[in-house]
Amino acid sequence: MSMSAANLTVVVQYRDSFSKAVAKNVIVVVLGLSINYINVGLIHTFCKHQIFYTNPRYILFIHLVVNDMIQMTLSLSMFIISYTIYRINASVCCTFILIALFMTENTPLNLACMAMECYIAICFPLRHVQICTVKRTLMLIGLIWTTTMLSVLPDLFITLATVPLDFFHSRIFCLRKTAFPNPIILEKRNTTYILYLVIVWFVIFYTFFKILSTAKTASSNTKKARNTIILHGFQLLLCVTSYVTPQLQDSLMQWFPEHSTDSLFAVYLVVQILPRAISPIIYGIRDKSFKKYLKMYLLCSTSPQ
Repeated sequence: MSMSAANLTVVVQYRDSFSKAVAKNVIVVVLGLSINYINVGLIHTFCKHQIFYTNPRYILFIHLVVNDMIQMTLSLSMFIISYTIYRINASVCCTFILIALFMTENTPLNLACMAMECYIAICFPLRHVQICTVKRTLMLIGLIWTTTMLSVLPDLFITLATVPLDFFHSRIFCLRKTAFPNPIILEKRNTTYILYLVIVWFVIFYTFFKILSTAKTASSNTKKARNTIILHGFQLLLCVTSYVTPQLQDSLMQWFPEHSTDSLFAVYLVVQILPRAISPIIYGIRDKSFKKYLKMYLLCSTSPQ
């Protein structure tokens, strides 16, 4: 099958009735804009108060929020484009996909680093200040981006080396498998994701079980610590699901071919929307420091309650 025929198949496969398409787009737009509105408040709160931008925990968190905002914006744009324009310039699609991949792969690594910071804070409280400094946190964020670039940029280089230049001037339905069609990229992606899964889950299980063990003997904030751990674990589980999303989508389309668009929409909500809604809950609602200032900015008050 030629590339154009494959793209046409994908477009037809993703078509919905007009009413269903409108309903899905309204749901996605409302959820996306609401989450981004809260995240803008989180970033504004972070930048305005020294208590946040001098704290490694909040620096890692706001890096996660910025990732979420960019990912949400790109995901929302590509979702709307898939129902309206259908096909866009291949070079533009490749740019969108690359940025989305950076954000997607950054998030689980960032959560693993946040778990390590939490582990040090709870299990080694006297050494936390010496170990977790602002400088080391910024270096850690740089390491996250370096790791992600080494994982994502080869997709672009392989495509440039194997695909005719005319491809980048063509119009395609924007998906990763249409923007980077070489089968070598698929094999590399699977290998990379398996490696990520092993490393990230090892870090998460080790740190979270250590934290839970310590939290059981803590005299205060035990319930809150356990709830935070559960939320972080759930958030990571949803984020890591993005590593197996292509396989999950293919399986659902085989199991429920008559409801393929609905299955893909459900996967989209779980993988792309839900993880980005948890961050504001963990820090925007449950964290007392953030909650005090965030409420002021979101409600346009003049002073924190």
